[in-house]
Amino acid sequence: MIRCCCFRSSSVAGSSPSWRSIARELAAQFLTLAEKQGEVVPLMIGHRIMGNTLAFTGDFSGALAHYDQSLALYDPAEHHPLAARFGGHDSRVTVLSFRALALWLLGHPEAALAETDNAIKEAREIGQAATLMHAPATTNFTCIFCGNYATASALLDELVVFADGKGALSWKGAGMFHQGSILALTGKAPDAVQMLTTRITARRSTGATLFTPLYLSYLTRAYAELGQFGDATRTIAEAITLVETTKQTCWEAEVHRVAGEIALKSPEPDAAKAEAYFERALAVARQQQAKSWELGAAMSMARLWRGQGKRGEARDLLAPIYSWFTEGFDTLDLKDARALLDDLAQ
Repeated sequence: MIRCCCFRSSSVAGSSPSWRSIARELAAQFLTLAEKQGEVVPLMIGHRIMGNTLAFTGDFSGALAHYDQSLALYDPAEHHPLAARFGGHDSRVTVLSFRALALWLLGHPEAALAETDNAIKEAREIGQAATLMHAPATTNFTCIFCGNYATASALLDELVVFADGKGALSWKGAGMFHQGSILALTGKAPDAVQMLTTRITARRSTGATLFTPLYLSYLTRAYAELGQFGDATRTIAEAITLVETTKQTCWEAEVHRVAGEIALKSPEPDAAKAEAYFERALAVARQQQAKSWELGAAMSMARLWRGQGKRGEARDLLAPIYSWFTEGFDTLDLKDARALLDDLAQ
């Protein structure tokens, strides 16, 4: 039997520029060995590993295909007991949680939220401690990206209390990262700065970097809200560097978009620099087929152009990507995009 593992930040997210190629090569080796062995469990775990590796390195459609293959191999009666052996949590719930994130990134927010509900429901039905912590910690990315802050906060409060009671400091820390992110997004900048800086400092001491560029982008927003633009500029520069060195290109479009927003909001606004950041965000999102990142970047660029009197160009940029979506119109980004398009049409 192949010894199976999950995708862990402490074990794979290093500082080498070749991290992406190494991670993909190792995942491919695992999957090849599993295919040669021909047993279901190694194949199921192998597709999960490959899916996570592709997702974090920016191939979301490829990740989705492997997640689907992993789910197709899963049998509840046979595989529930494996949770304690392979990664500490149920494989199906793990895949559902990450699959939700991939669906959102690919522009299917309604399907992504449905998948988060499935992951949480099944985790509670299984009742295994690590699975009960993994599901809310991972599905919260999707909840936050969709603007479902109340739902996310309730799940996080439950996670942090549960993890604290189990002495699971890593999962408690993950919950607090998300709590800090929500604080940054809901106008509670002082609390966000305190919580996120504490958690980021703790994470640096472990050498782990997975998810850190995204958390740094939220910290950047909080600093900007407080008028601390020196800290904001330094923090988003760190996020961009971390994406480049760890090859966590799943966050690349968003950190560049946030960098552009900071360039505009700083005491000495630099529209040219902001536009360059937005162009980079758009290019990356398009290359990755990350429709939700593309929508966010298009909105940022459209607002910039609107302020420059280029309303037609702004509308021509935003309208096609908004029209691409077929679901999730009550989620935050799509509502904001609709409102911006209505304004540009006046």
